[in-house]
Amino acid sequence: MKMKTFSTFAARALFLSLTCSTAVAADITDIAYAEAKGWQLDWQDEFNGKDVDESKWQWEENCWGGGNDELQCYTDRQKNSFIEGGKLIIRAYKETYKGLAEPEEFGTKGTKTLPYTSARMRTKDKGDWKFGRIEVRAKLPAGQGVWPAIWMLPTDYKYGKWAASGEIDLLEMVSQPVDKEHKETHATLHYGKEWPNNVYTGETYVHEASDPTKKFKTYAIEWADGEIRWYIDDHHYATQFASGWYSQIRDENGDWYNVEGNAPFNERFHLLLNVAVGGNWPGKPDGSTKFPVQMEVDYVRVYSLSLIHI
Repeated sequence: MKMKTFSTFAARALFLSLTCSTAVAADITDIAYAEAKGWQLDWQDEFNGKDVDESKWQWEENCWGGGNDELQCYTDRQKNSFIEGGKLIIRAYKETYKGLAEPEEFGTKGTKTLPYTSARMRTKDKGDWKFGRIEVRAKLPAGQGVWPAIWMLPTDYKYGKWAASGEIDLLEMVSQPVDKEHKETHATLHYGKEWPNNVYTGETYVHEASDPTKKFKTYAIEWADGEIRWYIDDHHYATQFASGWYSQIRDENGDWYNVEGNAPFNERFHLLLNVAVGGNWPGKPDGSTKFPVQMEVDYVRVYSLSLIHI
């Protein structure tokens, strides 16, 4: 049996205390509440300035399609992402745009033209975390072909290309009709081998009490060594353990083996915010989808466990 570290046990205990406590309403979930439960605020953006804080965020600029045959070009233009009324707005338009065919880090050249624009923002090399509580308060867009996401990718890709080094999805909402009474969002982990031999596991949350396109909700994970828990407005609804995930790579003889420890979710990750349009999962927009659509983000807050050292 593998020995558990003190930090893992302490984190488990804290998680249990959170589960047993009565959840508070989203509109009074604040820094004081989180710190009272043992979390220490380390990084935040309340979006109270005039412009996006470039010490915390960078933009991806390409028409690659996110690897999912999506139909948007991501830009750094102010019309696609800006601050308004203390909120970060990521807005997608139906408009023809020409940009890089692939991300700059791929090292390739060429251009591509797509029929929509949007923004994909990330904290890479400006906010990178290993374990903690990551929470984002947001209001989401709906519509056929509309795909807002709040998620995390590895900063270092220690175990190989996607998804061998993992992906953590706090939230995805995919092609939910505007008039659907109980909209659904998804919480997912991606791991295993490199694409196309990757796998995923997750949960779907049905918003029965209120509409996430009409009301701001707080989407959060609490991430310890070997355990990740998902919350919406401090309601715990999903948990995954290291016993259910893995990272598999080849040894020097070309044979597959599972990486020791709690890989791939034991390395640094960064946060991404975006609104995708179309793609293999949501399908194309149709005549019912009214553009522009936008995701509004009230704040991003990242906490560490103040009671322990990880």
